[in-house]
Amino acid sequence: MRPRTSLLLAAGALAVVGFIAASLGRREARPQDTDLRRSTYLTGPEGARAWADALELLGVPVDRFRRRMTALPAPAAQELLAVLAPAAPLTTLDGMRLNAWQQGGGSVLAAGAGAAAYYACFQLEAQERFRASAQLGGDSIAVHAILAPARADKSQGPLGGSSASGAQCEAGKYQTDTLLATTSGEPVALRITPDSGGVALLVADGELFSNRAIRESKAGEFALGLVVGTYSHVLVDEYHQGFGPGGSIFQAARRWLTEAPAGWAIMQVFLVGVIGMLAGAVRFGPARRVIQRRRRSAMEHVHALATALAAADGYEVAVSLVVRGLRRRLARPGDPVMGSAADWLATLPARTRTPAGRDAAERLLTLTRSRTNAHSVREAAIAVEDVWQDLTP
Repeated sequence: MRPRTSLLLAAGALAVVGFIAASLGRREARPQDTDLRRSTYLTGPEGARAWADALELLGVPVDRFRRRMTALPAPAAQELLAVLAPAAPLTTLDGMRLNAWQQGGGSVLAAGAGAAAYYACFQLEAQERFRASAQLGGDSIAVHAILAPARADKSQGPLGGSSASGAQCEAGKYQTDTLLATTSGEPVALRITPDSGGVALLVADGELFSNRAIRESKAGEFALGLVVGTYSHVLVDEYHQGFGPGGSIFQAARRWLTEAPAGWAIMQVFLVGVIGMLAGAVRFGPARRVIQRRRRSAMEHVHALATALAAADGYEVAVSLVVRGLRRRLARPGDPVMGSAADWLATLPARTRTPAGRDAAERLLTLTRSRTNAHSVREAAIAVEDVWQDLTP
């Protein structure tokens, strides 16, 4: 097998083994389980897929919104826009846009510290609390943040969310209801009902919507109760979770090749294969001369046969072959050559037309009946040619 072919086969086998290993490792590792984003696309402990799936099972359709807040559609009746602990905190412009959308008749569910820009419209902010708890359905659940009046000397929320001043984001007159509070009375979730516009549901702790909390505590009943029975449609913001507008398959493939470990491995194997092909295509040293192999002529075959016969003292065989060759040449086309060569040669002198031909035939007959040597082979060849010239027109 050529070195280039061996290299290509080895590179292909390495690529297949790497792909299988990467696939098995990716399946066992489950990297989505470590994703901390509160996205309805994620099924890990910190995702919110369970909340969205439960709403759909309860008859509330859920749609994902994957564009900027400036592209929000006009609010519909009984529609809720959910912003669940955005991984990228809302900007001041996002908070103003949410406030305008709510004042236009839509309802907003904002959870987590990433929604601080919207909390600021109501002069509120999310503050961390350690070892706090709340009572839900007779069970105690852990709470990690509460809603408190915003501090005027802070341009950013304590949990990293951007805030907006009241002059930039006016909520008007509204009524506040506490939906969930800690055991010490600090509000965790509020329902704000303005005199005009939709309802704002503010939840300081976005972990109440996580898959882990919904599975292991009464937080699921609380998170679903905010929607079921009140709203007929939910629009979930996924843009601030990192799920922007979808791109082409080529962009996704390029991103996977440059970011995923398996993609890097495939690119390295491909690069090694290309380098191997380039190295195999380069010629080192002068070109080899082609060995010309020509076929032997008929005379060379005869000379080789004669040499072999002479080396083996096969003079009788040589004379016999000469006689049989003459017999085949004198036979009519299509007629089979039957009978012994000795009987045929005995009748040959009578068939000649000239005395010279008769002498040659008799000499050939004598050579076949006596002991032969190298000189006899030569005489037999000459006699054959004389007989051939006598019998052919």
